Order: sequence, then structure tokens, then C-alpha cells
Amino acid sequence: MDAAPQSTIARLFDAMADEYDVLEPWYEHLYARVHAILVAHLAPRPFVGSRARALDAGCGHGAQTALLRALGYETHGVDIAARLLALARTRAPDVALARADLTALPYGDARFDAVSCAGSTLSFVAEPDRALRELARVLRPGGRLLLECEHKWSFDLAWTLASALSHDAIGYHVPLATFARAMRAPLHASIALPYPGYGTLTLFSGRDLRRRLAAVGLRWERAWGIHALTNVIPSTILHRPRLPRPLAGLYRVLRRLDAAFSGAAPARAFANSLVVLAVRA
Repeated sequence: MDAAPQSTIARLFDAMADEYDVLEPWYEHLYARVHAILVAHLAPRPFVGSRARALDAGCGHGAQTALLRALGYETHGVDIAARLLALARTRAPDVALARADLTALPYGDARFDAVSCAGSTLSFVAEPDRALRELARVLRPGGRLLLECEHKWSFDLAWTLASALSHDAIGYHVPLATFARAMRAPLHASIALPYPGYGTLTLFSGRDLRRRLAAVGLRWERAWGIHALTNVIPSTILHRPRLPRPLAGLYRVLRRLDAAFSGAAPARAFANSLVVLAVRA
């Protein structure tokens, strides 16, 4: 099972555009952590000759695009969803935005000093290796990529199994036979599983992602895990406009702990989202 065709993904996200700025509790924590990491680790380095350039690959509604611009980059953004690009233009009107697929970026080689690819964009791409080659191609030597994608070994994998065994009591909508087929893959291989409302996603293991990055000339520098501790609550429960008060209080505590330990090995091992800083060799 592979990720959905890109035309299907474009329609999916275009349909979400009207509510894309309304962050559910799950995304509120995810983007708070991604943005903190981006600001801390993608700030422009001293540069001679011209202004540093950055690309937001899979820019969505432009939140990371605006952050890159605020850091001082000459910023560009691409996305496959036209309606999301329209939102990004309102958030970052002075940024060069283009509708494009990650597997065929409309830029020359070694164009950018930094690339951000968040929002689990790579997990939606049917040909992730081709997309990684493109991200590496447009980075200059020494350029940095900040990549956030869906992680295989998370509590959500266990919740998916629990839902399948309990006649979908938790709402993951994955039949047991589908789960079993995916898990026949080798232990360190990435797998593809459907998720409610999002189609089929690629869940990358850390080992497999490191191998894929190395194959295109990107050196893994460091990584963080997001939604490790918070994922003791099933993600299907956190994908809603608001939480009941007792659960919201627990979630606030779990968010603080998750943020504090996001760089630790256990968090990276069991996080739902894996964030990797890689450098083009």
C-alpha cells in the first residue's frame, strides 16, 4: 500500500483549506514544537555575496514560510494544494510561492541555504525517495534541511492495533487484516497505513529515514521526537476542536513533558512525529 496519488492529496488539502488555520489540540502542540526547533536551528548563518535563501517545501497555509521570512531569508514556498497557497499568500504576501510537487521542484541546483519540509509532507508523497533527491538537489553544499514526518514506532501504532482488535472502538478505521499486512514488513522498514480523513500515510522508521537521507547526500545531524508522551492519549481523540476539561488538563501536563524531553532518545524512539535536521554533504 502506497501513499495516495498527488492529485488526490491536492483535493484532500484543498477541501480542508477553510478550516486549516483552526488548530486542533494535536496540531497545536506539533506546530509549537516544530516552530521552536525551526527558529533555533535554521537561523541564517553568516553569508557573503547575497541574501540567504530558504524554501518551505509543502508550505500549506504559510506558517513556516512566514517564520523563515522573519528569520531574514529570501523565502520561497511550494505546495500542491492551490487553496492552501492562496492562504499562504495572505500570510506572506511578499514571498515567492508556486504550485509544485515535491518530486519535481521548479528550482535550479544548489539554490537554497535552508529547506523546511514539515506538516508530515513527505509521508503524503507517493515517491519519497524522489522527493528527498529533489530536496537535496536544491540545497547548496552545507545547506540544512529540517524534515518532519510520521514515525513508525509510536504509541499510535499500538492504538491502531487496539482499535482494530476492538471493532474500531477508538476510531482508527484500520481493519486488522490491513494492519497485519503492513506489519509483515521487516522491523526497520517504513510502512504505509491509512489514517481517518487523510488517506494512506508512510510511517518512517528512524533507521530507514537515515538510510534514505544518506542515499541522496544528506547527513543526519540530530533529531527530535514530538507526540511521544502526549500520544498516550490516542491521536483520534486529540483530533477534535477541543477537549473535555479533565482531559485538557492532563494534556497540558503531557505537552510540557513532551517538549522537555523531545530531544531525548526515548522520545525519538516512540514519537508520533520525527523531526530531523540534515545537512547536504
